[in-house]
Amino acid sequence: MDTTTEGTPTGRAPDADSGADVVRFLRERREGIVAEAVASMGRAHLPHYRTAGDVARKVSALFDLLVGCLAERDLGPMVAYSRRVADERYEAGFDLSEVQRAFNVLEESTWRAILDAIDPQDFATTIGLVTTVLGAGKDALAREYVSAATKTHAPSLNLTRLFDGTEGV
Repeated sequence: MDTTTEGTPTGRAPDADSGADVVRFLRERREGIVAEAVASMGRAHLPHYRTAGDVARKVSALFDLLVGCLAERDLGPMVAYSRRVADERYEAGFDLSEVQRAFNVLEESTWRAILDAIDPQDFATTIGLVTTVLGAGKDALAREYVSAATKTHAPSLNLTRLFDGTEGV
């Protein structure tokens, strides 16, 4: 963790709302974030993710896609990738939880890097940007996987009713 002499986190994204500093921050910490996510995948002992090189390649590609979507402010590539992966992994006999694990460990590793180095006042924006991109990917992945499994179209879920009464939270 980068800290000042007082122990306060440094590396603040001066204009986190623009997203450009978030992209730069993630690119600078790519190696550590990806390594942590790959290690987490290895500890999970997932049956279809056996080789470390394959896991590292897939997690690296997902990280690069995350950063690319943030840089371009475009969720389309993440959604398209997630749909393709869902179809491929379903056909190969992967369990949905195995495939989602890669998204989850990358998100957790990215959050840790953010919480260790970003000014707390920028947590919501920075984590929100990362979570928006990965969340869109996880949603598309799950919908496409379920569609493949049931041979029907699974529409996007409207979960807004779950959040009634949360204004101002």
